[in-house]
Amino acid sequence: MDIKEAKKILGNEFSFMFDFINSVVQGLGLDKDAKILDVGTGQGRMAIILALNNYKVITGEPKGDNSEYAKRDWLNNAKKVNVDHMITFMHFNAMDMSFEDGAFDAIFLQGSFHHVDDKVSAFKEFIRETKPNGIICIFEPTPRGINAMRKRFPSHPDAVDPRNLAHNYNLYVEVINGSFFDAFVFKKRD
Repeated sequence: MDIKEAKKILGNEFSFMFDFINSVVQGLGLDKDAKILDVGTGQGRMAIILALNNYKVITGEPKGDNSEYAKRDWLNNAKKVNVDHMITFMHFNAMDMSFEDGAFDAIFLQGSFHHVDDKVSAFKEFIRETKPNGIICIFEPTPRGINAMRKRFPSHPDAVDPRNLAHNYNLYVEVINGSFFDAFVFKKRD
């Protein structure tokens, strides 16, 4: 199924970021057999876009997370666009994941990093679990994005700039600006 058809099926709330996220994903040029992790499933937007691009994805939320964001029905959304078979859900905590060192070619976070309690520990985990020359792609809301979210979720936390956590690591970073979110693409160097 193509992105345009998926957007129609899933509706505006789900699809308003599809074009931006999809262009970033396609611009990364990942191999189709890349091992990919999506941290913070939410309604499944990131995992579904990756799956629509023919990537198999592991996604997850912390066990016992009863927040409004973690309780979204990602599986039903994935089924609506016939990509549920491309997505594996697991419970894990971003600050202490049990995956092996260098397990992933790419790690994605779409709108979830600013919800992580210990961002320093989580960022270290992302680096540990990314292969050499791997990618960590963090989508964080812009001020316009935060204002839009606070209309529905008034206590929504502020966005963060993940570049502030990357100074001690051998990483290249590219920022791709969007209307509601910016994409921070970190690439590990050898």
